[in-house]
Amino acid sequence: MTRHLMRRSIQAIPTLFGVTIVAFLLMQATPGDPISLIMFNPDATPEATEQLRRQLGLDQPALIQYVYWLIGNDWAHIDVDADGKGDFYGTRLGFLRGDLGQSIQKRRPVTEMLFERVSATLQLTLSAAVVGYLLGIGIGVLAAINHRGIFDQFARVISVIGNAVPSFWLGLLLIMLFSVRLGILPMSGMQDVTRSSDAFDLGDRIRHMVMPVLVLSLGTIAAISRYTRTQVLEVLSLDYVRTARSKGLQDHQIYVRHVTRNALMPVATLIGPTLGFLLSGAVIIEQVFSWPGLGRLAVNAVSQRDYPLVMGTVVLGAILYVFGNLTSDLFYSWIDPRVRFDAESLA
Repeated sequence: MTRHLMRRSIQAIPTLFGVTIVAFLLMQATPGDPISLIMFNPDATPEATEQLRRQLGLDQPALIQYVYWLIGNDWAHIDVDADGKGDFYGTRLGFLRGDLGQSIQKRRPVTEMLFERVSATLQLTLSAAVVGYLLGIGIGVLAAINHRGIFDQFARVISVIGNAVPSFWLGLLLIMLFSVRLGILPMSGMQDVTRSSDAFDLGDRIRHMVMPVLVLSLGTIAAISRYTRTQVLEVLSLDYVRTARSKGLQDHQIYVRHVTRNALMPVATLIGPTLGFLLSGAVIIEQVFSWPGLGRLAVNAVSQRDYPLVMGTVVLGAILYVFGNLTSDLFYSWIDPRVRFDAESLA
């Protein structure tokens, strides 16, 4: 198993670099640049603007800029005023040496800004993953047991709604209903604004998480419920299930000990893609509910053309996605002890 995880980790390295290259090229193709946003002073001279562009390395071709981001340069730490005057000092080590650079707009280390926001995003996405899997598996199993019954039809409706309704639209509807009209749930944020940022109230945090987690997990509920339903129906038609019934086992024993466990093995492989789906969906949900996570940080970075911060969020998202795929492998082997990732099986 350890050998398999090491091999998968090594295989993820080209994927990670491919993601950074695509993100960098897309960012370069986006109209505008950070210089026009930094040099907001109408009295700034063209010489000062060009100097700042040169000091940031934005006068170089896209390939050279990517190499600088990868291996470092000597103008990473910038302190300039609106006229383009200031100090350019320090050396950025580059991504290969663990340095994601400094934000152009905020003038703070990108790593520090990411660590400030990642916990909020993980709270949201992991909660949505847990809710999505628990409800999705439960609905899927009950729908398969009551095949073509009322609950099965209800599960179909849930699946259609989860796949068809835009998340931002559903989020706005929930805000209008539960926050504006009923006033029972907070409209936005992670906690009550009247509380100290250091004070943690579990009940208050849960109230703030109800709507964003529900909206974010709806797509997962729809996908997992339909997939689980299909797998359970397939397992119910196998010979060993009929044999278990012929031996006199009760239905709940068959469903829990024989059917559900075997039906969940393929579902375990969806953990990695589900985590990636939730991370991408969090970008929209965090904007709708003003959730202070990586999604809002990434949107602001793109709008401000903050290239180092955009690349930092892309790298962190790619790492989390790879971690989700490795988790899928671990979970799959835990559900089915027959699965062994050894050299012979991978040859």
